[in-house]
Amino acid sequence: MSEFRKLTDAEIASLERAANTAADWSEVEVTADFSPAQCRASRFEGRVRIGRGARVYDSTVRNYLLGDESLVERVTALECRRRSAFGNGTEVAAMNECAGRTVRIYDALTAQIAYLLAVYRHRPQTIAALERMIGAYVLERTSELGSVGRGACVKGARFVREVRIGDGATIDGATLLENGTLCAGAFVGADVKARDFILAEGARVDNGSILERCFVGESSVLDKGFTATHSLFFANCHCECGEAASVFAGPYTVSHHKSTLLIAGMFSFFNAGSGSNQSNHLFKSGAVHQSVHLRGCKFGSGAYIMSPALEGAFTMVLGHHAHHHDTSEFPYSYLVENDGRSRLLPGANLTSYGAVRDVEKWPVRDRRTLRRDAISFEEHNPYVCGAMMRAVDALNTLADADPDADSYNYKKVSIPATMLRRGLKLYNKAIVASLGAMLERGTAGGADGAGRWLDVGGQFIVKRAVVALLDDVDAGRIATLDAVAARFAAFAERYDDYARDWAYGVLGAVLGHTPTDGELSDAIAAGANARCSLRKAAEEDRRRDCSLDMAVSYGLDADDEQEVQDDYYTVRGLR
Repeated sequence: MSEFRKLTDAEIASLERAANTAADWSEVEVTADFSPAQCRASRFEGRVRIGRGARVYDSTVRNYLLGDESLVERVTALECRRRSAFGNGTEVAAMNECAGRTVRIYDALTAQIAYLLAVYRHRPQTIAALERMIGAYVLERTSELGSVGRGACVKGARFVREVRIGDGATIDGATLLENGTLCAGAFVGADVKARDFILAEGARVDNGSILERCFVGESSVLDKGFTATHSLFFANCHCECGEAASVFAGPYTVSHHKSTLLIAGMFSFFNAGSGSNQSNHLFKSGAVHQSVHLRGCKFGSGAYIMSPALEGAFTMVLGHHAHHHDTSEFPYSYLVENDGRSRLLPGANLTSYGAVRDVEKWPVRDRRTLRRDAISFEEHNPYVCGAMMRAVDALNTLADADPDADSYNYKKVSIPATMLRRGLKLYNKAIVASLGAMLERGTAGGADGAGRWLDVGGQFIVKRAVVALLDDVDAGRIATLDAVAARFAAFAERYDDYARDWAYGVLGAVLGHTPTDGELSDAIAAGANARCSLRKAAEEDRRRDCSLDMAVSYGLDADDEQEVQDDYYTVRGLR
């Protein structure tokens, strides 16, 4: 940061000739190489520091530090009216509108720490310790002086109040920003209104979007009039046009439609179809309910969920569901409405090319540079594989209890017998595929991956490691937010080793003894064959989607079938 000095009498005179005014010129400080040409037709109030090369045109600035090479232009009021933490410490009632899972946001918040704060409320000692860490961090971020970072730009805005603006950040045409932080490279565009907010590095909020008590994660985008209140959006989310209220949006949560509502739930790697909706109010105890839509879920157009509800990872939801289902044990399924009831097709999504495309596109679309959130992209992992193993046990138990049934009821859903049998085959094949993939990666020894795995804010991690972390927080062995984040990062660095150890233990349990080298090689080869078979099925699904059966409405003015085909293949990019 540059060193500052008082203005000279000659500089004050030059500034006034350029239509600048100040409540007290002695409160305005500049760098050694300051030139009065850096300011024009502007008003300075309170304590103002103007960095090297910083420019202020046609604006009012009050109690602000303007970083080197920054620009403030045509701003009605850039002001810090009181001592502020700039959005740090704001309480966000995520997941539950009645504030039972409140997360205090700060400008280095990670999806993993937010997950701990929201999900582990049954450990009040842990929550209290984490909140003390946040309180200490907030105190460090508190100041009576707002700041505009190096190379940042604030132009065409109306009221920017108690906002810390990071290096290279941009505010262009915002209507009202109050009590917030823009981290480095963040962008706020035309007609945006936001109160009590934090935008992480590279986040973008634009085109009339309205935020209140929100955290917008690294490289996330809220656009085209999207409105959100009491919501958390972590890395690479993209939401437009619709609405969010009390949402924990893990990485890659996507919603693009005006009529779509996300409310009182947890999402990640999620896509909301047009008109999809949830309700968390049964008109009894108030808006107290919540839903969790595990990693990779999709809502078809018009899908509806009445909370509370829980869907397994990579579930496709179609139709209305109001009976409070729990399909968490059945990943890669279809949940469809049938005569007003919820019908589950276990494992049906394993052969969908859409699911394959989703898994492949997420790492390619990672726009982040800092990568605060730990994100696991691995298709074959202990978390989903463990769920599939539990699904096999559950389906076998149902079938054994009544071998001749036409359908089975399980946790508020019905499972047709034919789909149960198909699901068993698909899950067993997918388990072999996943185990082989995990055994093929990582190194043996030194990483204990045994036990249940979790998906913590987008990171696959063994539950035992999370519990150990929480115990260390309780005991004071971990005392800072950086140390908490570092523990998650350390696990992520050795994920392959932990996953291999888990798969090795599962293989040993199946065999009934420690696997030999030959048996290990056989499992890896079987996994490769199973993955090839599943991919072949997904490719068949893709071919159906690209077949001429889908050419309806193409070649509108065609005179023969060849022209229809030419138009179809050209537009679809299939030739």
